[in-house]
Amino acid sequence: VPWDEALDIGAEALQRVRQQYGNESIFGGSYGWASAGRFHHSQSQLHRFLNGLGGYVYSIQSYSTGAAQAILPHVFGCTSHQLMAQTPPMEDILQHTRLVVSFGGISMKNTQINQGGIGDHSARAQLQKAREAGVKFINISPVRDDVADFLDADWWPCRPNSDVALMLGLAHTLVTEDLHDKAFLNRYCVGFDRFAEYLLGQSDGQPKDAAWAAERCDIEAERIRQLARRLAGEPCLLSISWSLQRTEHGEQPYWMIGALGCLLGRYGLPGQGVGYGYGCIHNFGFAGRQTLPFKVGELPQGENPVKTFIPVARIADMLLNPGGTYAYNGQTLQYPDIQLIHWAGGNPYHHHQDLNRLRQAWAKPETVIVHDNVWTATARHADIVYPATTALERNDFACGGSDTYFTPMHQVVEPYAEARDDYAVFSGLAERLGFAEQFTQGRTAMQWVEYLWQVTRQRSAEADIELPDFNTFWHGGIFAVDKSQLKKTEFMLEKFRADPAAFPLNTPSGRIEIYSERIASFGYSDCLGHPAWLEKQEFLGSPRAQKYPLALVSNQPRTRLHSQYDHGITSRQSKIKEREAARMHPQDAAVRGIKDGDIIRLFNDRGACLAGVMISERIRPGAIELPTGAWYDPQNPAEPNSLEVHGNPNVLTRDAGTSQLGQATSAHSCLVDVERFEQALPEVKAFKQPALETVE
Repeated sequence: VPWDEALDIGAEALQRVRQQYGNESIFGGSYGWASAGRFHHSQSQLHRFLNGLGGYVYSIQSYSTGAAQAILPHVFGCTSHQLMAQTPPMEDILQHTRLVVSFGGISMKNTQINQGGIGDHSARAQLQKAREAGVKFINISPVRDDVADFLDADWWPCRPNSDVALMLGLAHTLVTEDLHDKAFLNRYCVGFDRFAEYLLGQSDGQPKDAAWAAERCDIEAERIRQLARRLAGEPCLLSISWSLQRTEHGEQPYWMIGALGCLLGRYGLPGQGVGYGYGCIHNFGFAGRQTLPFKVGELPQGENPVKTFIPVARIADMLLNPGGTYAYNGQTLQYPDIQLIHWAGGNPYHHHQDLNRLRQAWAKPETVIVHDNVWTATARHADIVYPATTALERNDFACGGSDTYFTPMHQVVEPYAEARDDYAVFSGLAERLGFAEQFTQGRTAMQWVEYLWQVTRQRSAEADIELPDFNTFWHGGIFAVDKSQLKKTEFMLEKFRADPAAFPLNTPSGRIEIYSERIASFGYSDCLGHPAWLEKQEFLGSPRAQKYPLALVSNQPRTRLHSQYDHGITSRQSKIKEREAARMHPQDAAVRGIKDGDIIRLFNDRGACLAGVMISERIRPGAIELPTGAWYDPQNPAEPNSLEVHGNPNVLTRDAGTSQLGQATSAHSCLVDVERFEQALPEVKAFKQPALETVE
């Protein structure tokens, strides 16, 4: 239909739902990596528009770190982002540390990205320097190449989701052999005595010793004991990836590694303690201590009059259970009755779990409006689709968090066909809904870009950092802030260690909470008052593993960013017979008669998908790797639970909260089985445009 009619239809839908059900029936999505620009940031554009309309139901947390976002404020009194941004920098590690023990690895592929763009690509060089300085690495992961080969790491191929058991085994050895730092625990922590009762088995009759841990993590007990002694005897750093908290009880690995760090007494020492998120994006751990002391300009979103929210990963629960109640972080909340979803950028059919369940939930609202520049599965499941421009078709500027590079993003080509940027679409909708002036403030898109630069420049001047005027910046290429202008940051835990009375943590006790009275008061059976091993439904040691004996590792891909550019040549060349490539151990392949290059069917009771197979000893037996990001492609879209033919692992993953505390995604707790696919290969249609009919 023509643009004017398309905008009329969208405005009418928004107005109808708003008048009939109220603004609490509108969900403002737009979770995703649609733009690195400061102005054409899809989430900001959508939220500004919906706030001007009277508000919307919003989401909190992220799929990346939802459980960490819930647990870390209770333990350290700060947000997860604050703690991760102050992860010990690699420059300190190579000077002060001899051993890095990495739970979940330090994946090089993820260091190529950063929210808002990245100018510094030095992670590989920094790690190489650490190795050359004699730092040793241990990779605790079911996948060998979660740590780069050039680091010559000692690989501990633990069972997926068993890290807490291993940490408890290490902690038990430290305590029973009197290797723990009692002075640190007494001065900087609360709750060790309560935790020790559990650790030593005094509260439940089961000591969490190395032998107990070995049964769960599949690492020899003596090896665990030796590592504990080594950790106590030399300068060390514990590292934990984001992936470990995307599991059943995903809060526990982050809490338990904190407790282990306290037992070792290394928090607040340069290059030691615990590092959160190395290898998850570039800047955590690799940005150094000299980072921007001001916020880069962002599009003002206004105030949202609607106060109802959901943890972001509970979207399908919300749509399927309007009016239902659920526990979250000490609160009892109620799901709203959503009648309209507005989504600009992002693709829940990539990042959400149990896609067959999501399809069922997605059909509940009266209207779904999507803006995008490609036919994602989300766009294919929408009622109204607005064709949006790409970053190459508009002007903007970029600067990522903790980065020191500002990049002018010049328009390269005219918009394809009749595509419009999100700002133009929202301006057209706002005009029809009576608040165009409020939304645009009389500015064109380019005027907004210049305005946001002026805001950035003003903030930088207040921090005594000089940025060029807009004209100089816009025509001068990438601008790098002179790091000599930047002060070295003293981290929160360093100040706390130096003087806990002067710099207390923002916890109830002012100290690190190994035992949390606040969490204990919630009465949750799936998140106790202290870190603990909690039995899991989807674990290689669980009863469910008798039916589905392989643990699915659905990690980040090497050939694209999430699902972006899956249709590009780099991603497509990595596929096997047009399907995403899965890796499995020779032992698991042999018992199923599977050979390298075969097409396999991965399945469980939630769904099934096809993939090509690579036989590799770089993944442990009992695990199978299928990266995320293959565009969702059901063989028969009209059929519920249709076979997914392209290799999207989220038809298999579980859609359940980590716990009542965090309600985050638990995608990495997933059991499957595999068989050789013997039938004729279905066509991959994910990259083909759906049939369109022009209405005169």
